[in-house]
Amino acid sequence: MLSNTIEIFTDGAAKGNPGNGGYGIVMRFQGKTKEFSAGYRLTTNNRMELLAVIVALEQLKTNQYPVKVVSDSKYVIDAINLKWVYGWKLKGFKGKKNSDLWMRFLKVSEGLNIEYVWVRGHNGHPENERCDELAVSAALASELLIDTFYEEVENDSSSLF
Repeated sequence: MLSNTIEIFTDGAAKGNPGNGGYGIVMRFQGKTKEFSAGYRLTTNNRMELLAVIVALEQLKTNQYPVKVVSDSKYVIDAINLKWVYGWKLKGFKGKKNSDLWMRFLKVSEGLNIEYVWVRGHNGHPENERCDELAVSAALASELLIDTFYEEVENDSSSLF
């Protein structure tokens, strides 16, 4: 019998932190599997971990099925399951990194029935290993996207003086 739960597996990678990075996604529903990935020229591992979850949720065409998101990112899973992100939102994300992505996450996750599960990375979990392969490959690609918010806002060294 096929499951009515949409399964999403995600991972992010950065070669250097910051450095070029990428994310990988495996989505499965009723026996069908899709994979997504993209690479960026300058970003961080945490941004790629979070962006993977966001992009996966943005692929959903319905909110009528439960969703299970599996990630090896304690940063992402704990921020959601321990409800830190909702406190950060109430404080306007003051002093928090990745506010652009967290706001995007809150918008895309609204109205969805999502369970967030943490798995240990690099520990033989087949889908997590595949997501890692996709993320690393994307980070090493010759054509990389620009993480505009990170490059222009969060990584602005002129704001240090």
